[in-house]
Amino acid sequence: LLVVESGGGLVQPGGSLRLSCAAPGFSLDYYGVGWFRQAPGKERERVSCISSSGGSNRYADSVKGRFTISRDSAGTTVYLQMNSLKPEDTAVYYCVLGGNWGQGTQVTVSS
Repeated sequence: LLVVESGGGLVQPGGSLRLSCAAPGFSLDYYGVGWFRQAPGKERERVSCISSSGGSNRYADSVKGRFTISRDSAGTTVYLQMNSLKPEDTAVYYCVLGGNWGQGTQVTVSS
């Protein structure tokens, strides 16, 4: 199962990004999906996760109220909408599903 993240980039503080997670050729409907991040010199942190039904979402305290995890109706993609970004959100963001990790996408928040 190949997991692919996209949507990272450079954004100014207060800006927004939307990350996408997909597994080409597979439906994500049957998987719980998690987003993690790792900043240089820091441990990997779970940012958010969504249940396979989409009915249960969880967020790290550091991102509550700013990030939103969701699924598309086609069952192909899980999104992480990130608003009001802060410099401390800078990290490589990883998607994981079925125990499979993507390669990560870099998010840099800087003026």
